[in-house]
Amino acid sequence: MQYKEFTRREQQAIRRLVTDMCANYDDKYGCLPLNGICYMFTIISPNSPPCKYFRDAVLPLNPSLETVFSGIRETKPCKICGAEFAPTGRQAYCSEKCRHISRRLATAARVRKHRQQMQM
Repeated sequence: MQYKEFTRREQQAIRRLVTDMCANYDDKYGCLPLNGICYMFTIISPNSPPCKYFRDAVLPLNPSLETVFSGIRETKPCKICGAEFAPTGRQAYCSEKCRHISRRLATAARVRKHRQQMQM
């Protein structure tokens, strides 16, 4: 197993999840069960075990970060909105909405090209 560290963006996502969504975290006191700094702020590798509450209740709120911790699949950015997602197969977009937008853009480009050829 290779040692992999979190990227800066992944560390920011962990910090954001803890400060915004964790019920055990308080701005004034930190982690309430530990009476100090949250363990998740100091974690540097997906190979390290996360806090149990964070893993069970908070991590599912961010699927791309959840896949980083599980190590099962890599994430990639959506071609339209840029959101990170774990693709299933050859999936290129994170949602049906992005897929629909992409299809509309491709159709508009194709029709525009066709109209230009008709004017010549």
